Amino acid sequence: MNQTNHQTCRTLTEASARNAAQRPGRTALICEDRRTSYARLHRDSNRAAHALAAAGIGRGSRVAYLGRESEHYYLTVLACAKAGAVIVPVNWRLTSAEVEHILRDSSAELLFLDEEFQSVADGALAGPGLPSLRTVVRLDGTGQDGARDRGAGLRDWYARAPQTDTDPGTGPDDPVLQIYTSGTTGLPKGVVIAHRTFFTLPEAMRASGADPDDWIDWRADDVSLISLPGFGIAGIGWFLHGFCAGATHVVMPMYVAAEAVRLIRAHGVTITFVAPTMLQMMLDERDATPETFASLRKIAYGAAPISEGLLLRSLETFGCQLAQIYASTEAGSVAVCLPPSAHKPGGPLLKAAGKPCPGNEIKVVDRDGNELPPGEIGQVCIRTPAHMVGYWNRPEATAEALVDGWLRMGDAGYLDEDGHLFLCDRINDTIIVAGQNIYPAEVEKQLSEHPAVADAAVVGVPDDHWGEAVHAAVVLRPGAEVRPRQLLLFLRGRLADYKIPIRYHVLDSLPRNPSGKILRRSVRELLGASEAAPA
Repeated sequence: MNQTNHQTCRTLTEASARNAAQRPGRTALICEDRRTSYARLHRDSNRAAHALAAAGIGRGSRVAYLGRESEHYYLTVLACAKAGAVIVPVNWRLTSAEVEHILRDSSAELLFLDEEFQSVADGALAGPGLPSLRTVVRLDGTGQDGARDRGAGLRDWYARAPQTDTDPGTGPDDPVLQIYTSGTTGLPKGVVIAHRTFFTLPEAMRASGADPDDWIDWRADDVSLISLPGFGIAGIGWFLHGFCAGATHVVMPMYVAAEAVRLIRAHGVTITFVAPTMLQMMLDERDATPETFASLRKIAYGAAPISEGLLLRSLETFGCQLAQIYASTEAGSVAVCLPPSAHKPGGPLLKAAGKPCPGNEIKVVDRDGNELPPGEIGQVCIRTPAHMVGYWNRPEATAEALVDGWLRMGDAGYLDEDGHLFLCDRINDTIIVAGQNIYPAEVEKQLSEHPAVADAAVVGVPDDHWGEAVHAAVVLRPGAEVRPRQLLLFLRGRLADYKIPIRYHVLDSLPRNPSGKILRRSVRELLGASEAAPA
């Protein structure tokens, strides 16, 4: 880890200026073979920051981005930081209605838009109106050769702006990022993240004297593959941690296993962050050989533990260190890590999430908030300096999640005698498919709007390929009939495709507790005993 990089910076604005001064010619970003140096990234993001200010965007303003990952996305992230604004990345897999909610809820004043998602944006903007949204900046344009250029529109927008440094007056505790994630209500909430989030872990590791090889680390000489979407904390957080270290980043607009394998070999990638299913997909590629991955020093993975079979294949083929991450959008940064030393075939800790990283603390509590002893299952709580500022405009939800500095993670688990965390179930019922969070209440709400459906419950069931698969249990109205494919077609356009259940089960009733809450564990048991109807 580059110690100096982190000691001298407290904000992304400062980190950008430092990188441009210390390593101007080093490549910051590689995307589809286009290279951007740290000097150019700093200069162009300065111009974009001035253009934001000219458009009336100031400190605390929300700026949305709807587009795939590219050098243009990360430029706008830094431009917002330099203008004192907050970037709101929008999941490009969402429907128009879902995008409209985020634009409205965030009070976004400006939208950066990739032409690929113009129709989705048109649907979002066609409603009753978004009073706060004043400006739409299209990223695309025509290059000098007359062909489509994904960055030409953005460059034209800030072309006349000065390239001088900006001083938005922000500090480490000021917000810079707002990521939308759902809760048990099914309504997406904006998680507000501050500048400090991307500096606390390296600072804590340095202060503790911890060996970076034992944890997750980013180095100035790293070549990092960004394979997870930038609209989630995993993708944008991985980039920003590496950016603050001065590393080079190879950006994938969308994850394709064959392309990931090619990029690792072509660019000498040294570090990356993936979901276990992405490891499996790379290993299944024809060109996946130890020689292909010779440059790798460490792979971080998250969203699910690694199976022993996948571990054996990974150690044999990737030939590098493996580290598991446990975190959440609300935690901001890596909270818990299972270090490379625990990744041994037959190792007793392979089913553990790990131990808290330097600077973090962990405890497990009962329903009354009392700390439980080792071995007893309760709610997992993390204390980390990287935690969110709060939920945007939702003080009550923030107060429920952050209690006396402790973040309630929404997961059930227990600690062993040595302080390793073992997860048992998700208290908030989140389903994770290939690293993507899906919230049952959101899907159930849409299912219940079908005229044949009287009641609905959505659960995740184990899936060898994706980690989990989405299944739905429905109770039909008296005399109603509906085919699974009809339900699937009904949900298309209402939900992003990855949220739509792949199996539908018809039940006479749903198991509920006395207060009316669906007993999801009982639903899973019922589904396991019933015959699944394929969509």
